[in-house]
Amino acid sequence: MKAIILSGGLGTRLRPFTEVIPKPLLPIGEKAVLEIQIEHLKENGFNHIFLATNYKSGYIENFFGDGSKYGVNLTISKEDKPLGTAGPVKLLEEHLTEPFLVMNGDILTQLSYKNLYDFAFSKESPLTICTKEIVTPFQFGNIHTEGDFVTGIDEKPNIKTNILAGVYIFKPEVLNYIPENEYFGMDKLILKLIDNSIPITHYPIEEYWLDIGQVKDYELAQEIYQEKFS
Repeated sequence: MKAIILSGGLGTRLRPFTEVIPKPLLPIGEKAVLEIQIEHLKENGFNHIFLATNYKSGYIENFFGDGSKYGVNLTISKEDKPLGTAGPVKLLEEHLTEPFLVMNGDILTQLSYKNLYDFAFSKESPLTICTKEIVTPFQFGNIHTEGDFVTGIDEKPNIKTNILAGVYIFKPEVLNYIPENEYFGMDKLILKLIDNSIPITHYPIEEYWLDIGQVKDYELAQEIYQEKFS
């Protein structure tokens, strides 16, 4: 099975760390983020992994080589210009003749990629997106009223949001909806499929999931590494 890890982000929210090291190579515990991702993909049966790179691409290529030390076939794909989150997938079209996984290079999760793949393969849908429920405490009480009278209060209720979790299963026909050599994000791709009445399935992530987008998230990743990913 094949997987693409989107590894070309600038990591601006993680500066100053990313001024020297590309975000996917930032160390978490004793390993780089990408190492943790590649090893987990390998455990789930993915043996050909593409790293879609841009920023500091040479660092990533020198670090991983051909992937043999991880037991996978590793291919480095380089953008000539930023192509967003869906655009880099289009560059690899000739290699993608069966359903494949795409994931962001800045997330850590215990998600079973094999279960996700089997779910997506069984559905009459060319795209499956992973979602994650995020619960955020609200800082104010929510007042209920009728006319001039108060009828109730929810004291600092939690706000529940289902977010796009940065993991997808594509079937090859989805690539027809991604323009060539153009900056194109996953959000635009999803909207384009909806506009064309193309069915999209979603897969809720119940396992641990963390987006390493900001310094506080990177610090949290260091704290939970031994428990979740060692």
